[in-house]
Amino acid sequence: MNIQVHGDHMGITPALHDFVDKKLGRLEKYFDAPPEREISVTLSVEKGFHKVEVMLQLHGVLFRAEEKSADMYASIDLVVDKLEQQINRHKSKINQRFRNQGLKTRIQSSAGMDTREESELRVVRTKRFPVKPMDVEEAMMQMDLLGHDFYVFTNAETEEVNVLYRRKSGDYGLIEPQY
Repeated sequence: MNIQVHGDHMGITPALHDFVDKKLGRLEKYFDAPPEREISVTLSVEKGFHKVEVMLQLHGVLFRAEEKSADMYASIDLVVDKLEQQINRHKSKINQRFRNQGLKTRIQSSAGMDTREESELRVVRTKRFPVKPMDVEEAMMQMDLLGHDFYVFTNAETEEVNVLYRRKSGDYGLIEPQY
């Protein structure tokens, strides 16, 4: 398992790196194969709180968790617990979907009727709009003018589609594609 530990305005001690390796090692039981990319861990201290942010990609799904506490080691424990919950929740959804598809197939073949569950997820609306190149600041202004929580635009610098979104804190986040 390839774990990249980064310190945001702080040094990473070997003991801290070993602790992260040991705790994230608990997640190996969920891997059939190693993650597609390295596991990215960012440690920082903000306003007296020790913050840990972890991102990993498993079976094409990106998992991200972030935790803050008064102690860095406690934050690491909390973020690993959160990742385990996310992975278990995802695994349960996938298993439930396969069980439902198998049941649905059996019902359709025996009854010969088209059954549709009300809880089935579906796209109910498609919206098309022109995407013009603009910088991030202009996209923030456009998003605020529209009153939306996210905005899709073509970044003039990178010429790629980006998504700008409003975070819970009121700040903005930017999603850029990575190939």
